[in-house]
Amino acid sequence: MPAILAGVVSTVIAYAGPAVIVFQAGAFLPADLVASWVWAISIGSGVLCVGLSLRYRVPVIVAWSIPGSVLLLVALPAVDFAVAVGAYLVAALAILGIGLSGMFDRIVSRLPAAITAAMLAGLLFGFAAELFVGMAGQPLLVLAMCLAFFVGRRWFPRYAVLAVLVVGVGVALAAGQIAGPVPALQPTMPTWTTPRFEWHAIVDIALPLVVVALTGQFVPGLALIRNSGYAEPPARPLIAWSGLASALLAPLGCHGLTPAAVTAALCMGTEASEDPRRRYVAGVVAGLVYALFGFFAATVIGLFAMLPAELVATLAGLALFPAIANAMTTALSWPDDRDAALVTFIVSASGMSLLGLGAPFWGLVFGLAVHALLQRRRARIAAPAAQASK
Repeated sequence: MPAILAGVVSTVIAYAGPAVIVFQAGAFLPADLVASWVWAISIGSGVLCVGLSLRYRVPVIVAWSIPGSVLLLVALPAVDFAVAVGAYLVAALAILGIGLSGMFDRIVSRLPAAITAAMLAGLLFGFAAELFVGMAGQPLLVLAMCLAFFVGRRWFPRYAVLAVLVVGVGVALAAGQIAGPVPALQPTMPTWTTPRFEWHAIVDIALPLVVVALTGQFVPGLALIRNSGYAEPPARPLIAWSGLASALLAPLGCHGLTPAAVTAALCMGTEASEDPRRRYVAGVVAGLVYALFGFFAATVIGLFAMLPAELVATLAGLALFPAIANAMTTALSWPDDRDAALVTFIVSASGMSLLGLGAPFWGLVFGLAVHALLQRRRARIAAPAAQASK
């Protein structure tokens, strides 16, 4: 029973926070494409959760890329959706190739951790900051949700986002701010979008999607599995299956499936089961709930559409706080790379565009350039000192 409850709660939390970012990113798209997008990421997550959890007898929780969702908030309004889908497909195939080749550890080790973490922090920071904009129009609602979040972080950190949703809905109901008819419970049919490939979208969308997936999702996701005492699954099949599923579902709107970390923690601790060998049940249940929500994707979207915009923005922004904190900690924990990390963070958070390419790409480029420059200077300073000591 605890494993079943853990699986259900972890999925509900995923829709209470990370899924809201997808709803916002798709605000510029027709309703059928947004419903197809939610259908694809939910069904894909469900199939991978069930299949991998049963295969390895480990609670493997796979979900959509949260940093990727935030990236698309900026990118989607500027490109045709078919072009974005082409970039999704390129990113998914790249991850599939990395998984099949076994190059994951080598690629991650060559990317300075401080710089990739700073890019991730910058990407998420601008979006999270929007929650304070809503405070001007709905101060009581936003303050109540912020209070619920930090109380939750103090006393029940794993359920803090769920508490924010409950408090936000309660305040909105009391103020009569939940409007519109309750959507009918009806199945959703996915919509096919033929991919179109353009180089600027591949550089501006696909490349950052790959980088944030590898460093911001696969690294912490695999670390959580190992730290929970599980030797399985190996990195290679987990990355490969995630890339393959993402590629197959890309024309239906899937922007990328990766191992989860925050919600997965609920399924890998003693809350799920005292017996680690029984916790895989939580992964299976989570997958079934993902699939159920995906089957009724349009209904789920309709329910969230009834909520005030400020509630949705605050919920999504607060859900990113732990990811931003972890990324900032990593970015500043390497003294030799702090300047490069700061450049990366500022550029990535700036929202700039140059030569048709967006801020995350340029943040990575400028950060790596500063890193290379400073490393070369340190090497020149160290060489004479080494000679003198001989």
